[in-house]
Amino acid sequence: MLLDVRNLSTRFHTRNGVVHAVEDVSFSVDKGQTLGIVGESGSGKSVTCYSLMGLIPKPPGRIHSGEAMFDGIDLLKATEKELSKIRGKRIGMIFQDPMTSLNPYLRVSTQLTEPLGIHLGITGREAMDRAIEALAEVGIRNPEKRVHSYPHEFSGGMRQRVMIAMALITRPELLICDEPTTALDVTVQKQVLDLIRERQEKLGTAVIFITHDLAVVSDMCDHINVMYAGRVVESAPCDALFRQPRHAYTRALLASIPSNKPKNQILHTIPGLPPSLVSPAKCCAFRARNTLGISELCLTDQSPPLVEISPKHWVQECPGCLAVLTDEAVVA
Repeated sequence: MLLDVRNLSTRFHTRNGVVHAVEDVSFSVDKGQTLGIVGESGSGKSVTCYSLMGLIPKPPGRIHSGEAMFDGIDLLKATEKELSKIRGKRIGMIFQDPMTSLNPYLRVSTQLTEPLGIHLGITGREAMDRAIEALAEVGIRNPEKRVHSYPHEFSGGMRQRVMIAMALITRPELLICDEPTTALDVTVQKQVLDLIRERQEKLGTAVIFITHDLAVVSDMCDHINVMYAGRVVESAPCDALFRQPRHAYTRALLASIPSNKPKNQILHTIPGLPPSLVSPAKCCAFRARNTLGISELCLTDQSPPLVEISPKHWVQECPGCLAVLTDEAVVA
């Protein structure tokens, strides 16, 4: 197993209280596999991966518990010096907004060749050739000329391609994609997804794909974790999750996909807002928004445990969220 995360909890100590951003999250990903992490904004998706990379601000952030074994190294207990040898070399990351992730004062050539010099000791003409090759591989035309451009001289889609080239230039073993298509139009979004898949197949890279859109990961991922209020509420192979979703939140996300609705039918929406993660109560976090199950049956005295209901299919054991309301009866 390339990466094995067990019982990760990350909290932020603020003036308003302790924010339980990620609570008891476990997952694993092997070489060549793609893991999708989906959920609404604020569900803990990005914080989970930032914790692995040592990128959460300390203070106020703090790794409360857990371990993340990456090829025998616990990322959560590694020193900054140890992490700096892994980040950018063995683990690459594509961030949400390429305009804020790329340095506007530096040419693309400088930003592409920097990790080659730091991690691989490649500099000069050889590094520049690798940078030009990386831009060509991600579909940027005239890479010999564009490599000397500044980020603002690229469109949003092209900047995202530069970010992908930068993340892959050192041939990492694990690529973390943090909502890389959120700000892109549909056409460019498909191009970016196809590019990530193509590079993964060519290099055998493991991928963690973070998004709020289940439709995006439907043909990208081998396994999907659905997160809500800092916890994994359902985890299953992609086919099983789409074929037989069990948790009410997963079913609500799937029902919200426009392509799943007949023409002229009103789209499903999830009412209300996610709960506050400041000292959350021990109960079912989805109870107040549960319209596809039986909210009256949701646990009110404890947090639902994650149980395996079939091989590799885990779900929070909350009676109210597992119940399915039909026209005739309640199916548990």
